Amino acid sequence: MGVMVTLGMGSCLPGEERGVWARVPAWRRQRKWAAGKRKGATMGVGARVEEELLSRVPGRLVGNGESRVASLFTQQGRKGVNQDAMIFWERFGSREDTAFCGVFDGHGPFGHLVAGKVRDILPLMLSANIKMERSRSASSKGTTSVCQDEASRGSGESEARVAGEEALETLAKSILTSFRIMDKELSLRRNINSFVSGTTAVTLIKQGEDLLIGNLGDSRAVLGTRDQRNRLTAVQLTVDLKPDLPAELERIKRCKGRVFPFKGEPHVARLWRPNHASPGLAMARAFGDFCLKDCGLISVPEIYYRRITERDEFIVLATDGVWEVLSNREVVKIVASAPDRASAARHIVEAANRAWSLKLPNNMTDDCTAVCLYLNTDTTTTTTTTDSSNPVNNNEIVLLNANGTLSNGVNGNPTEKPSTSHSSSQRSE
Repeated sequence: MGVMVTLGMGSCLPGEERGVWARVPAWRRQRKWAAGKRKGATMGVGARVEEELLSRVPGRLVGNGESRVASLFTQQGRKGVNQDAMIFWERFGSREDTAFCGVFDGHGPFGHLVAGKVRDILPLMLSANIKMERSRSASSKGTTSVCQDEASRGSGESEARVAGEEALETLAKSILTSFRIMDKELSLRRNINSFVSGTTAVTLIKQGEDLLIGNLGDSRAVLGTRDQRNRLTAVQLTVDLKPDLPAELERIKRCKGRVFPFKGEPHVARLWRPNHASPGLAMARAFGDFCLKDCGLISVPEIYYRRITERDEFIVLATDGVWEVLSNREVVKIVASAPDRASAARHIVEAANRAWSLKLPNNMTDDCTAVCLYLNTDTTTTTTTTDSSNPVNNNEIVLLNANGTLSNGVNGNPTEKPSTSHSSSQRSE
């Protein structure tokens, strides 16, 4: 089963997220960011020390490389500095059964700094919030009665199911809290100008056989899985959160934002401020980009859940530099054809770069980044590829409640498709 949570569209930005930012006039916000820029949007001594300490964390990878179950690779495009960032963290939160990975696609003058900061700080916030939520949950349970009658003692299976649901709800709430605090942290940092710079984020937590994905923007997660005929199939797990998606467009219009393409790019819908010809952001959700936070841009993630099955082989997280020129099916086929697991991400990025030259020769190649997470440790598994068009059962992806709680149980049959406005993007190829 897979699950998606779509969070409330009732306001342009949750009150907790807006904080003191909402009380500062727009002209003063921009002046404050300009002052921050003059102070220097570069990495200070403290940040370098922080990065050095993080680099020593066991099981944490942020550069091109591989581990026992993951492969990472990024390559700079032709637009300047590489604004992509990526991470894989094994034994995340000091748990042997847990891993974290993510890709972040920065944009704007200081997008590379925003993406790098989110890569470094968001996992730390997430780990801390998970521990706090678990502690709060345990404390709450301690206040309930420990007395059980004979009937309840025989309901071990039901209790295990409830415990599993509560654990997933804890993770989902932790993701929501961490994304909110991360965006607020960016708004307070004077050494990074994020007024017209920001980043996407697609992050994944694997805990045992459970997957939770948090998504902002247009980076993407795709699953390589076997269908009922044992053919390898691509299943898109996230929605590309573009401004012209119906639910996103409705929120943006309520906030007086505008959505239309830039001249020369009729196929790319962009979010614009009411009375400005910039910045024209090609996504509806992102970290940073505070000039647009009053115009419908939000940093509230969509959260997706999936229970891993024996058919599921790997997940690819990649920035839009990859998805712009390669289909989901092509990426899954590349991973399956890689000579070894360690080189899978590199083969994806290299194929994307070749595709940019062939398909878009007049465009500047975008930065390309991929993280490939293998879902089993058996490296002897045969991974023949097919061009199967039969979809994996999309009923495995269902909607969560807006507060991060499971709507109809972890192990039950789903009753809803993923988001009425986004379901077309939840597809198999």
